[in-house]
Amino acid sequence: MANRDRDFIRQSNERSKSYGIDPNQKKSKRILSQKELNSKITNNHTLISVSEPFINQLYSFVKDSEFLVILTDKEGCILNITGNEDMLQKAHDTWLVPGASMNEEDAGTNGMGTSIREGYPLQVTGREHILKILQKWTCSGAPIRDYEGKIIGCIDLTGSMELVNSHTLGMVAAAASAIEYMIRHTHCSNLHEKMERYLDTIINSLPSGIFTIDMDGGIVLANDYTYKILGYSSEEFSSIKGQDLFPDWERIVDRIKKGESIYQEDVYVNLATNKNEVNLSAYPVYGDGETPYEIVFVVKDVKKMRKLANKVTGSRAVYTFDKVIGEDLEFLKIIDFAKKVADSKSTVLILGESGTGKEIFAQSIQNDSNRKNEPFVALNCGAIPKNLIESELFGYEGGAFTGAKTEGQPGKFEIADGGTLFLDEIGEMPYELQTRLLRVIEEGNVRRVGGSVEIPVDVRIIAATNKNLREEVDKGNFRKDLYYRLNVLPLRLPPLRERPGDIPLLFDFFMKRKAKSLSKKTVEVPDYYMELLKNHSWPGNIRELENLVELIIITESLPTYRFDSDIDSLLSTEIISDRTLEDIEADHINRILRKYEGNITLVSKKLGIGRNTLYRKIQKYNISV
Repeated sequence: MANRDRDFIRQSNERSKSYGIDPNQKKSKRILSQKELNSKITNNHTLISVSEPFINQLYSFVKDSEFLVILTDKEGCILNITGNEDMLQKAHDTWLVPGASMNEEDAGTNGMGTSIREGYPLQVTGREHILKILQKWTCSGAPIRDYEGKIIGCIDLTGSMELVNSHTLGMVAAAASAIEYMIRHTHCSNLHEKMERYLDTIINSLPSGIFTIDMDGGIVLANDYTYKILGYSSEEFSSIKGQDLFPDWERIVDRIKKGESIYQEDVYVNLATNKNEVNLSAYPVYGDGETPYEIVFVVKDVKKMRKLANKVTGSRAVYTFDKVIGEDLEFLKIIDFAKKVADSKSTVLILGESGTGKEIFAQSIQNDSNRKNEPFVALNCGAIPKNLIESELFGYEGGAFTGAKTEGQPGKFEIADGGTLFLDEIGEMPYELQTRLLRVIEEGNVRRVGGSVEIPVDVRIIAATNKNLREEVDKGNFRKDLYYRLNVLPLRLPPLRERPGDIPLLFDFFMKRKAKSLSKKTVEVPDYYMELLKNHSWPGNIRELENLVELIIITESLPTYRFDSDIDSLLSTEIISDRTLEDIEADHINRILRKYEGNITLVSKKLGIGRNTLYRKIQKYNISV
């Protein structure tokens, strides 16, 4: 036959011989077990499913001509065979069965294995086959490629040798092309579907409401968080208009059309049940022209954003009760009381002189309560100009007064929502604002300066003052109703002079901390100096003690000019101001030695140092004993 002269047949026959193919062998060298075949079928699920309708269509064209339609994988393994009962029996007799390997290494030259090897449609007929058992067939095979152009299988028409026809090969090639097209289409569809799921997952995982609205106000699509943050069901949200959602809809659209950006601005939206503030960003969606046809809106929960901002900016309580230093019994009772009331929602009023640690107690109460992970916002009512306290506390709308930000600003109540608002020096609050403060505490709603919307807030109030608020009420400087509203859980912090036993503890604590922060060595102080500290009146309380320790570390001297005149008399009316620490120490050791007549054991005990240390200091200061 002329076909014997075709180059690919000659080359394939030569390869087959080199593979050791015996023309008399009755079947392929390799036929898979049922388990192996099942694995092949599973791995080629897409190829089989996509090819099935084309195989059926191809078979419908040739079924009256006694042909088999065969599908293989990329290695030439037969995956399935379609044909009538008589043809299937003939195929079985020649071991053309599912699981048979038809690659050239196992079955020699044939339409399936050779087309896969050559990479193009071809026909093998009669004696062109190496195996005699296949020489009664004519086989037209065409490789099938995936979307990347890689061969993934082969489709083949096999019939009796007398039925050889070039049109058969054309039909096979056309079927292979159609299958390849569907494989590419399926891949693109799967990829598109995968990308949609991927994008949906990303968009729905973001803690922001993301939705699009066309320029007429129609809702196009929205992520799941949109319904959560705005309070609508998906059905309700799809039926509303942008004009219904945003009171400033026209202004927003106008800004987008002008090309202006809207990024993280606090605006009001009409929620399903009420009106509330959200943080808004808006972005135009452009088509072919320069005019936007949709707007992408990103809305965030303002309260959650403020909580995050509080974490970043440090609006958090850092002190805890285990950091409060003291062993005085009355002071420990105060700590126990503060712990007991920490979880209460009631207002706490901390009373005490300046420097007694009122804010430390306020923060410790917060950290011992169920609000410990929420904001702790402090406002010193005496440190802010009276004309600004109102806007600081309650916030203001844009343009509420000269110099106000155009987008407005939340007040301390909104920022502290969910947590604690610490109002220090509450006695300094202007009388005219006390009524507004009382109303917010009682109603749990705040209205910004220049605004009309009531914003619900959940804030625990801890107030503090160094004034006698009861006297301020009698003088007409403080509202009686506000005083009683604040004085639900009173907490009085004692001045330092009432807990002298804690002074050595505090002194040691500040000494170590200040020395570390200043990169200095700690300074030892003699017992007599500590007695001076314990008997001092401390008008500045703990803050004054802390400052004194810092001065001692920096100057390495023991100043006494801060002490009361009756305490100075303990130094036999001598005022030490310019003497060094070593001069004072040498003088003190000399006095104690004279007092106890040179008794080293007794003197070292009184000085609180070891005998060897005492001897070294006597030698250092050249003291005669």
